[in-house]
Amino acid sequence: MSADDPHADAEFATAGSEPEDADVGAVLIHGRGATAQSVLGLADEFDRDDVAYLAPQAANRTWYPQSFMAATEPNQPHLDSALAVVGRAIERLADAGIPAENVLLLGFSQGACLTSEYAARNAQRYGGLAVLSGGLIGETVERERYGGDFEDTPVLLGCSDSDPHIPEERVHETRDVLADLGADVDERIYPDAPHGIFEDEVAAVNDIVAGLGE
Repeated sequence: MSADDPHADAEFATAGSEPEDADVGAVLIHGRGATAQSVLGLADEFDRDDVAYLAPQAANRTWYPQSFMAATEPNQPHLDSALAVVGRAIERLADAGIPAENVLLLGFSQGACLTSEYAARNAQRYGGLAVLSGGLIGETVERERYGGDFEDTPVLLGCSDSDPHIPEERVHETRDVLADLGADVDERIYPDAPHGIFEDEVAAVNDIVAGLGE
């Protein structure tokens, strides 16, 4: 780990099929204080056994030090380093013959914020995007930062309306940006729910996973 690139040596936990033997893949991004192995447990919730799952591990279990609602600069260089890790995961699957249109990007909490930020900055056709209790990063949403075309990528954007970490308004702003970039966004707001992953979300992601590679 270097000061300029704190996640340069990020390792990847894996599950499911070997990438070289799979037609579809998933990149799973853990939350603050969690581990790659913890988010990789979601692989057991999906009804396919031919998916190559990759889950990178953040240095010190944290992708960036401040709130996702902080100004961008205090989260650097950690944020750029973390975004690069997501890109490397996608590249690793691509090198094994799995194109982005067959890849699910999923993140929870801080990982959901990182996942949505990466995808919006690099909009293209993905197999799917699941943003579970998260939203675009920054003190404000800077639309000029984002570009590309999702080409109807299915997106699940789920969060509690009383999440202590994720303001509902930021979820709506994220929805609008992703939709403006051509995503097919399914926003689900859960009343009076805790900060967590809900069975309804898992079922919705399962549907996305089932459609990978079609």
